[in-house]
Amino acid sequence: MPIKVIAFDADDTLWINEPYFQEIESKFCNLLEDYLPHHSISKELLQTEIQNINLYGYGVKGFTLSMIETALRVSNKAIPIEVIEKIVLLGKELLQKPIEILGGVEEVLQTLKEKYKLVVATKGDLLDQERKLKKSGLEHYFHHIEIMSDKAESDYLKLITHLDIEPNEFMMIGNSIKSDILPVLNIGGHGVHVPYHTTWSLEKVELHIQHEHFKHIQHIKEILPYLLT
Repeated sequence: MPIKVIAFDADDTLWINEPYFQEIESKFCNLLEDYLPHHSISKELLQTEIQNINLYGYGVKGFTLSMIETALRVSNKAIPIEVIEKIVLLGKELLQKPIEILGGVEEVLQTLKEKYKLVVATKGDLLDQERKLKKSGLEHYFHHIEIMSDKAESDYLKLITHLDIEPNEFMMIGNSIKSDILPVLNIGGHGVHVPYHTTWSLEKVELHIQHEHFKHIQHIKEILPYLLT
């Protein structure tokens, strides 16, 4: 393979992320249980997030604003100010969650760094993602950090141009078929899917991929024999 650069998604590929969001969402639903059942609150929150992505992008700050907006809507703007304050505190709690690196990640980075340029390609809030990367202790493994507002084909093409490589010299490793794999395959790159046990609803796709540049593995360490032979 002509691969020169390997990019890694961050959240739920390098470290735990989605379970923290689900924990905070559960607490949010508890705050509003006088208005609607939990599953209904979750559904309302997801719809708010979908509507707000183009405005807020991805990350904790947009999630927090969407929780506040959802609370105002389902309560018909009757939500007590004390509950709004608790929602803000939930957002801050999420920002302060510890960084728990997933098993095998550091071994893979240490091994591949000797042969390839490694980069982080992730989306989300700039300040939050920079904070998590610094706290993770993994920053020194990477040649370049790319924090994207989205992961569309154009975003990957911009990254590849910056790295001064061809698309077929680029590999993306991540847990989201929608964001980490399909756009990269569509521009001629290589995609490796490493599933995580829980996935945000907006990232879920039901799709069976058959592509010569696609590989599905169950654990991140399974990529080593493939890349080191």
